[in-house]
Amino acid sequence: MKAPSRREFLNAAALTLTGALLRPLDALGRLPNDIPAARQRRRLLFDESNVDRILTTAKHPRFAPYWQSIISADLEADRKFLRDDLRLNNHVADLLKARIILERTSFLYAVTRDEKQLDLARLAIDRILQYKKWDYFLEGGEQTIGLQRAPETTIAMSFAREWLDGALSAELKDEIEKQIGEKGAPPCYRTLYGMKYPDRVRGWGFDPESDYKFRFDLSRWPLILNSTNLKVIPIAGLGIAACLLYDKHPEAKRWLNMALQSARAFAPMFGSDGSYDEGVSYWGYTALHLTLLVEVLSRTLGDDEHALINYPGTIRYGLEMSMPTIGKRDDCVNFGDASTVGDVSIAAWVARRYRDPIAQFVATSIGEVKTHYGLLWFDPSVEAAVPGSELYDVRFVNDWVISRTGWDEQSSVVALRSGGPGNHEHADRNSVIFKAYGERLLHDPFKAAYSYTLPHWILRLTGAHTAVLIDGKGHQYHDGHEGTNASWAEAKVVQYRPSGGHLIVTSDASEAYRLVHPDVDLVSRTVIFLKPDILLLYDRVRLKSTSSKVQLRFQLYNEDGEGTSVIEDGTFVIKRPQASLKGTIISSDHVQLRSSIHAVPTEIGVYPFVEAETSNALDHRLLTVCTAQRTGKEHGSISWSTKDAWVVNIKHNGQAKSVRVSVDEDLPTVAVSI
Repeated sequence: MKAPSRREFLNAAALTLTGALLRPLDALGRLPNDIPAARQRRRLLFDESNVDRILTTAKHPRFAPYWQSIISADLEADRKFLRDDLRLNNHVADLLKARIILERTSFLYAVTRDEKQLDLARLAIDRILQYKKWDYFLEGGEQTIGLQRAPETTIAMSFAREWLDGALSAELKDEIEKQIGEKGAPPCYRTLYGMKYPDRVRGWGFDPESDYKFRFDLSRWPLILNSTNLKVIPIAGLGIAACLLYDKHPEAKRWLNMALQSARAFAPMFGSDGSYDEGVSYWGYTALHLTLLVEVLSRTLGDDEHALINYPGTIRYGLEMSMPTIGKRDDCVNFGDASTVGDVSIAAWVARRYRDPIAQFVATSIGEVKTHYGLLWFDPSVEAAVPGSELYDVRFVNDWVISRTGWDEQSSVVALRSGGPGNHEHADRNSVIFKAYGERLLHDPFKAAYSYTLPHWILRLTGAHTAVLIDGKGHQYHDGHEGTNASWAEAKVVQYRPSGGHLIVTSDASEAYRLVHPDVDLVSRTVIFLKPDILLLYDRVRLKSTSSKVQLRFQLYNEDGEGTSVIEDGTFVIKRPQASLKGTIISSDHVQLRSSIHAVPTEIGVYPFVEAETSNALDHRLLTVCTAQRTGKEHGSISWSTKDAWVVNIKHNGQAKSVRVSVDEDLPTVAVSI
């Protein structure tokens, strides 16, 4: 899960869904409130009969490191925090930490019966119950709305109520249920109601009693949040609370109706292929909470919502977005604010339900185990299968394109960010990420600020991506006053030609740039990936009437302080400890190469880049030829001709390829030959 401050600034793209998108009946043709309360119910997530299997899974090499991390947690430090340091007006950090402690200790007690875990879980419950409110947002200045903390706390308290059932007094169990019914479910309901009927909202704002230091304009948040991951969290919280209290609370059926309607309305945020526009880190968080709701509904009330999204497809999305690098197993194609593959626990759930060998591969081999849910769902009887070359190239329905040579850290990955806007996005249309030989060689920086008031907000802008600038400016992006919401920037893939040995793809981002530069006639990028280690980028920038300079930026990965660049003889070399990239720029203009760093305080990080700048012209054609090489080995040779078409001959690591690009065509014809 992301650090709390990375979730408070949200997307402006409203999801316009009418009642026609909702399925009012369940799979058996009944309204949810018609499900008989007398049905024999299973527990929310697992039963006593599952404990032996969970403990066996904890010994599996995939899950053992995570298991060890939770059973060896410092209980005394947690106790001190809960007893002495927790602030009852601090939700962002302290309630979050208390909730995490409760989830961990209540789960461990349920499967180990360790009295030390029980003792700490009781303390966590007591402290959470002392909070006056479970979230720090209000409607109309009075009523709490639940965006993250209230729904997450509701989920944790609901599970703890069951997992600790025999060890809690009747009075404490009643109090837990009472507070879920007052501080948890109603704020979640109020949030979803406001998203469904934004015209009825009496104004969302921050709770003045909260010590949260940032304040932003929340007037459009009922619209903005409707198409973000922060809709799914109250959906899950409300639905799980409704299932827990289904035959105990008079509002439970109404809560369940709202949760189901909202879940069905949100589901189209996942593409038909399972892709997710907020990026892969938020994909894991969002898909997990949707799955928790689906699983709890199925177990307790028999309501079948398993077709809510394309579950096998969404696991393949997570797989395709993975990009393991040296020292970072859970590295990812980090479009937008993504930083890791995120939680892949649902891969175990999908593998179990669908007997899906690819999902089992993801569950056991991709990213890292970060929650206990994978332990609950993993089924060792499902055989894993390493995905084949049929998944090496993908164009998602949102026009993100990924091409690779495999799934391990030494494999190569090229990613092109085309497509439209989305929450947690950056100004990154037509930007490219390139990983080879275990190293990020063309990079998209991590750790961009979530507040426009902070200096590293600039890492969100086009200039901090391996992308194109016109007179030093990128394409359209918002100013951040409403958070990390969506821009208006659109790009689209206009050519996509995968093959076994190479990929050719062209993305047109003219519209996105035209919003800033009205004189733009064409801005397109063609990516030519000759697997495994040759990459060509052909950029065409054409203005209507005013000559401009064009800059190409190439970002270095430098989180460890070991990213360097060298410029000489019209080429640039980006160096990492285990590999390097050599780039040569062929241009219709004179090009000047330089290196620089972004204006970010060094305590935040040092973010270097290489820039190629043209002279003023109306029509710019630039072809960047890159080779990747292991450290200690020489890069190959290139030669070229720029007559009618541009022809580049490349000899590198045993490959001898000729690439012909028809540079005078708006949509360039590309031919690759040996």
